[in-house]
Amino acid sequence: MTFTDQASGTLPHSTATPAGPAAPAALSGLAVADAPAQARFGGPLTSPGGRRSAIDTRTSEPLLDVTIPVFNEERDLEACLRRLHAYLLGSFPHSFRITVADNASTDGTLKTAERVARELREVNVVHMAEKGRGNALRKVWLASPSPVLAYMDVDLSTDLAALGPLLAPLISGHSDLAIGTRLTRNSRVVRGPKREFISRSYNFLLQSFMGAHFSDAQCGFKAIRADVARQLLPHTLDNAWFFDTELLVLAEKCGLRVHEVPVDWTDDPDSSVDIVQTAIADLRGMARLSRDLVSGRIPVPELRAALARGPLPASSRAQEQSPGGSLFGQLVRFGSIGVASTLAYLVIFLLCRGIMDPQLANFLALLTTAVANTAANRRFTFGIQGSSQAARHHFEGLLVFGIGLALTSGALAVVHNASGGAPDRWLELVTVTAANLAATAVKFLLFRLVVFRHRPATAVPGRTGTPAVPATTTGTAPAPAATDASFPAQKRPSK
Repeated sequence: MTFTDQASGTLPHSTATPAGPAAPAALSGLAVADAPAQARFGGPLTSPGGRRSAIDTRTSEPLLDVTIPVFNEERDLEACLRRLHAYLLGSFPHSFRITVADNASTDGTLKTAERVARELREVNVVHMAEKGRGNALRKVWLASPSPVLAYMDVDLSTDLAALGPLLAPLISGHSDLAIGTRLTRNSRVVRGPKREFISRSYNFLLQSFMGAHFSDAQCGFKAIRADVARQLLPHTLDNAWFFDTELLVLAEKCGLRVHEVPVDWTDDPDSSVDIVQTAIADLRGMARLSRDLVSGRIPVPELRAALARGPLPASSRAQEQSPGGSLFGQLVRFGSIGVASTLAYLVIFLLCRGIMDPQLANFLALLTTAVANTAANRRFTFGIQGSSQAARHHFEGLLVFGIGLALTSGALAVVHNASGGAPDRWLELVTVTAANLAATAVKFLLFRLVVFRHRPATAVPGRTGTPAVPATTTGTAPAPAATDASFPAQKRPSK
């Protein structure tokens, strides 16, 4: 049992662990995929065969660290800790720690946690001066010496029987992160229609606009390997509820595997979470994370070079070759970008039309929006990151722009000839809008089939573990069963 300095909220032990050294706070200036860069970053986490190493269960530190973030949970905390402790003691065959992360509680939560920790040696208490689940998890996980990190909500809404299947693929090296999901056919969930609708809508937005493949970003039942966490956590910013989404999206962008476990979940009717405000904050987080990915604040290519798994044996199949995901997701993202581009085009066209010929106004409006449109579709619709082949993509995008220019210019010429050379301004606007929509449909086909079509990369001698195609899968590959074979028996030290 250990306690923390309640003023600083830092753990009293070192962050160095058997799983590897701590990660640096930033990766700016890191060269892509070269050995010196990977050494500075902490080394590639994959073996030469592109596989993640299994975790040594004989570690002297607790193998598992389960964090319980709490804020004013005096009433429920003790029952939660005793129930979780009894379950782990009886069902988890390795050493463990339960860390209570008190987020600036103003009631008796901290005293309750400390009292239980004095009785149960596996319980640890950390006091944070600031509120926020993301802040608590980031600090506790970066300081923990355990090779497997997990967290769950204090109400224990998720049936603990799912904990074994959650942890087994991380220990074996099969997966990098594991999440509970309430949104699959095999999940059994008891909750109101309002929460169900908001949750499904939010995850649909993540899948459609950010290309996410996981089904449930918000379930408070997750685990991550510590070696992966140390690489990703310094690049997360959110201190509240969006932290989960930010971590999962970043993991998928870096080519990591997220394993999903269907859970049995019962809604807590006394939950203090404001789901509407949380949903709004999550939408703002999506916008901020999108900006961070586009601006390069998060060095995804460098992270991918150090973290990504090797290519799949079936990587020649078309499904694995499509970096942008499903056709439906591509259509949704392309349509959203197209709406924004069309609105920008109309504004520029109207501004230019007042001072110049309609054909010239059309040319300038199309050219101005074409470059931004190509860049946005390259990044969001088709999931291509980094500067590799960017010049070729933009050149081919300008060729596609030429087709759009021909369609809109031809439509303008027809309407001017039909009206005797002086059409109504609104007729011009409707004409170029219709032509632009037709050009958009042609553009999507050309982008998908020609410009951003996946081209298998040529293998580079001596470079392994860096896939040409993201190897991220979510819940599609079989995980090790949560049996005693998955968790080799380990004798716990006697009290």
